[in-house]
Amino acid sequence: MESAEIARRFLRFFEERGHTVVPSASLIAEDPTLLLVNAGMVPFKPFFLGQRTPPYPRATSVQKCIRTPDIDEVGKTTRHGTFFQMLGNFSFGDYFKEQAIPFAWDLLTRSEADGGFGFPEDRLWATVYHDDDEAFEIWHKKVGLPEDRIQRRGMADNFWSMGVPGPCGPCSEIYYDRGPEYGREGGPVADEDRYLEVWNLVFMQFERGAGAGKEGWPILGELPAKNIDTGMGLERMAAILQGVDNIYEIDTMWRILDRAADLTKTKYGRDARSDVSLRVITDHVRSGTMMVADGVVPSNEGRGYVLRRILRRSVRHLRLLGAGDERYLHELTAVAIDGMGETYPELRSDAAHIHTVIDAEEQSFLTTLRTGTAIFDASVEETKRRKEPTLSGVQAFTLHDTYGFPIDLTLEMAAEQGLSVDENEFRRLMDEQRQRAKADAAAKKTGNLDVSVLGGLLEQTGSVRFTGYDAVAGEARVVGLLVGGASVPSAGQGSEVEVVLDRTPFYAEGGGQLADQGVIRFGNGAEVEVLDVQQPLSGLIVHRGRVRSGEAQAGDTAYAEIDVERRRAISRSHTATHMVHRGFRNALGESAAQAGSENAPGRFRFDFTASGAVPLSVLRDVEDEVNAILIDDLGVHASVHPIDEARKMGALALFGEKYGDEVRVVEIGEYSRELCGGTHVARSGQLGLIKVLGEQSIGAGVRRVEALVGIDAFRYLAKESVLVAQLSEQLKTRREELPERISGVVTRLREAEKELEKIRSQQVLQVAGELAGGAEDVGGVAFVGHRVPDGTSADDLRRLAMDVRGRLGGRPAVVIVAGVPKDRPVIVVATSEEARARGLRAGALVGVAAKVLGGGGGGKDDLAQGGGANAGAIDEALSAVRRTVATT
Repeated sequence: MESAEIARRFLRFFEERGHTVVPSASLIAEDPTLLLVNAGMVPFKPFFLGQRTPPYPRATSVQKCIRTPDIDEVGKTTRHGTFFQMLGNFSFGDYFKEQAIPFAWDLLTRSEADGGFGFPEDRLWATVYHDDDEAFEIWHKKVGLPEDRIQRRGMADNFWSMGVPGPCGPCSEIYYDRGPEYGREGGPVADEDRYLEVWNLVFMQFERGAGAGKEGWPILGELPAKNIDTGMGLERMAAILQGVDNIYEIDTMWRILDRAADLTKTKYGRDARSDVSLRVITDHVRSGTMMVADGVVPSNEGRGYVLRRILRRSVRHLRLLGAGDERYLHELTAVAIDGMGETYPELRSDAAHIHTVIDAEEQSFLTTLRTGTAIFDASVEETKRRKEPTLSGVQAFTLHDTYGFPIDLTLEMAAEQGLSVDENEFRRLMDEQRQRAKADAAAKKTGNLDVSVLGGLLEQTGSVRFTGYDAVAGEARVVGLLVGGASVPSAGQGSEVEVVLDRTPFYAEGGGQLADQGVIRFGNGAEVEVLDVQQPLSGLIVHRGRVRSGEAQAGDTAYAEIDVERRRAISRSHTATHMVHRGFRNALGESAAQAGSENAPGRFRFDFTASGAVPLSVLRDVEDEVNAILIDDLGVHASVHPIDEARKMGALALFGEKYGDEVRVVEIGEYSRELCGGTHVARSGQLGLIKVLGEQSIGAGVRRVEALVGIDAFRYLAKESVLVAQLSEQLKTRREELPERISGVVTRLREAEKELEKIRSQQVLQVAGELAGGAEDVGGVAFVGHRVPDGTSADDLRRLAMDVRGRLGGRPAVVIVAGVPKDRPVIVVATSEEARARGLRAGALVGVAAKVLGGGGGGKDDLAQGGGANAGAIDEALSAVRRTVATT
C-alpha cells in the first residue's frame, strides 16, 4: 500500500466518523516555543489549552513534522529521521478514551477491502500508563485484547508532551509484533525492535510546566476539557504495510536513496559506511525540500540553520560517496518532489522556487567545503603527527570563523578520523567573539558612556519624551551632561560631549532610520553641534556632539533644533522603503519579507527574503508601480493601536523588531500599512521620484535593493542621460540602438578571448609528447614533473597531466603538473593503473605537494588536485613528490 493511499484511508475513515479533515499546517510553527512543528497536535495547541474556541469538535489531519534532536543519529540507524508525517485524529472536549481506543482498533484491524489496514488481531499489543486502569479496561473488556498483551509503563514511555510547557497527558500505544526473527518475545517492554510502535493515543487532559527530559516536570493542573490527540507515523506504517524492514525502504524514500546510489555509482546494502551516507542524503534531501516549500531559507540561526545544516550534510555525504564537485541535489530534490507531490501538490507548483534555494545552498557549500576540507586535513595531519587525540578548539574555531566550516561538520569528520574536538575551547572562543560583536554594537549605542551612569540618569529623570513626530524644535532642560563617559557640571568650547534632555525633537537611530543632526542652544548662549543621537537604554535618548561655542552647563535650559532638510530627506527615504517593500510583496508574493533597511538622506537600502536574484524586469515593474503611486499623492498617516488590533488591520511587523503592547501604525493610503516608529512625509507625492539602482545577494536567501529618492534620484537620472549621450556619440549610433550595439562589441570581445584561450591551451598541450618522451625513471616508475607558464588555467593543467599519462603507455607512471593560474599555485597529479597497483595514489601524492605549498588538496586515486599560498615553493613541491615516488 503506497504512502499516499495510507494517508487517504486514514483521513477517509475519520471523516466518515464526523471528523473535519484539516490540511497540514506549515512546518514553520506559530508557537514561539518551537522553531518547527514537531508533532501532529501543534497546530491545535490553542484549542487544547482553551485559548481559542475550535471551529469543529473533531478533526483529522496528516501533519508535516520536523524533529532534529537526534540529527547526528540519522543514517547511522534505520529508525532515525528528521522529516516525518503524522496521521492524527483529535477531539476537543467531544469524545475521550472510550471512543478513541475502539476507533484505532477498528481502523487497524478492518480488512483492506473495507477501507482498513488489515492488521491481524493476534499480532497487536497495547501499552497504557501505569495507573490508567480505565484505558486498561477499555482495551480488555470493550476491544477484547487479552490481558497478557496489555502492558503498563511509566511516565518516560506512556505520558506524552511536546517537550515544552503546554498540553500533556497519559497515553496508550499500539504495537505490531513483526515476529521472532526480529527479536525476543515479551512484548514492547522486552524488545521495541520486534514490537514496533504504530500508533500513540494521547489522552490530553493536563498542562505541564517547564523541565527537561521525559519525566520529572510539574503538572500545573487540568486542561479546560478532556481531549484526544493521536499520532500514527506514516513512514513507519508504510514500512509495515509495504513489507520492508525500515522507513528508508518505503516508496517515498527509496526513490531518493536509489537515485542517490545510481548517481554516485554505489550500491545500497554492500558497505556499511556508504549505506549511512545514502540514508543521510535520503532523509535530508526530503526534509530540506519540505522546509523550503514552507518558506524556510538557509541562514546561520534558527530554523534557517536547521535547513542549512541538513542540506550541507547531504552535500558532504555525496562527496564521501565520490560525487566530488558534481551538483546532485537538484536531481535528488526533483525525485523528492515527485514522490511527495501527490500528497502535497504545492511541491510541484513551487518546484522552481524549491530548486532555486537548494541549488544556491549546494553551490555555496561546495566552495566552502573544498577550502575547509583542505584546511581540516592539514589540521588532522598535524594533530596525528603530534600523536594527540584531540583537535584543538582554536583549529575548529578557525575553520568555522575563517572558512565557514560548521562545527557539527568538524565534529563529525574528526570522529571519522578517530579524533575528538576540544569543544569547550571552541565554545569559549565563540563566546568571546560574540562578546566582541556585542561590545562593538554597544559602542555604537553608548560610545564612551558607562552603562551604569546611563542607568542612574534614567532612574533619576525618567524616560526622555520624544517630540519629533510633531515638532522640529523646542525648549528642554539639560538633565545630563557627560564627557568621556562621566557626568560633569560643565564643558567648554571644543569638548566632545553627550547631552541628555528631558524632551527632544531629535530622532535616535533605530528601525533602519539614521539619527537626526542639528544644534542644542543653551540658556547661557553656549551651543552644541549634534552629530549623532542614540538610545543606549530604552527610554534614554543621548545626543552626541561637540561644544561649538560657550560653556555647556548641566541643569541649564536649552533649545533643541534639528537639521530640517536632513530630516525631510531621511523621512522621504523611510516612506519610500515602506512603498518599495509593498511593491516587492506585490511582485514576488508575501514571502518577500523585509529583513533590514537603512534610511539615509536621499537614499535607502532595503533587504528582503528571496530565493534567488530578482529579474531586472521585476525591479523595473516595482519601480514603475511605486512611482505611479507617488503621482496619486496618497496621504501618509500614523496612529497608535494595541498590537492585536494593529495585526487585525493587516499591519506588517518587520524582521528583528520588538514591539510593545501599544504600537504605531504608518499607513500610506490603502497601499501600505506597517508597524513603524520612524518619521515620514505627509503625502506620498513629496517623495518626487524613486530610482531603483539594482539588487544583490547579501547572504543565502536574502537580497538587497538600493535606491535613490527625490532630488538625488533626479540627479542620478540626469547624469545617466549625459553618459548615454556620450556613448551614443562614441559608438556613432542612436540611443535606442545602444544595447544592441554594445552587445555586439562585447560578443566580439568574448569570442576573441575564447580564441586566445584556445591558442594558449593548444600551446600547453603541444608539450605533452615532449614531456612523455623525457619521462624520468624513478625506481621503475615513469616520472614527469613539469611547471607550466603562469596564467595557464587549472583545467589545462588537468588536461595536460592526463594527456601525458595517456602517452606513457601501460607502465607505472606518475605525472605532476604545477602552475599559477591566478595568484595562487595549483598542483595536479595523475597516476596510471600500474602505479596505483604499487601504492602510488594521486590523492596522497598531491597532499605531499600541497603541504610544501602551505595548503591542502584531495581527489581520487587516479587524479587529484591541490594548492597552497607559496608559489615560490613549486619546484620544492615537485621534488617532494619525486622523493615520495622513489621511496614507495
